Amino acid sequence: MNFYEHTIIARQDTSQSQLKQIEEKYSNLVLKNDGKIIKTENWGLLNLSYLIKRNKKGIYIHFKIEGKGKTISELEKNEKLDKNLLRYLTVKVKKLDLNTNYFEKKNDEYKEKSN
Repeated sequence: MNFYEHTIIARQDTSQSQLKQIEEKYSNLVLKNDGKIIKTENWGLLNLSYLIKRNKKGIYIHFKIEGKGKTISELEKNEKLDKNLLRYLTVKVKKLDLNTNYFEKKNDEYKEKSN
C-alpha cells in the first residue's frame, strides 16, 4: 500500500451540505476501492492564483490516503466528471505528516502580532 496526499478544490458557491456530500462521496469511493482515509482536512475558502472557470476563490479539501494506484485512478476518474470541482491534485508520498495542519488558524499568532 502506498501513501497519497490528495487535494480537491470545489467551487466557491458550493453550500456546506454539498461540501459534506462531496467529502463523503470521495471518502466512500476510496473505501470501496480498497483504500483507507487516514485524515481529512477542510482548508476552507482560499484565493486562487489565477482564474479557473471564472472563479477567483475555491474551497479546498485535503485527504491523506493509504491505498493502491487503482484506488487513485478510480478517484480521479470520478472527479473529472464532477461539475462542482475546479481542480484536483494527487501526490504520492513516502510518509504522511499527520501532526502538522498548515492551514489551521492559530489564535496565539494573532495575539502576538497585535501586541
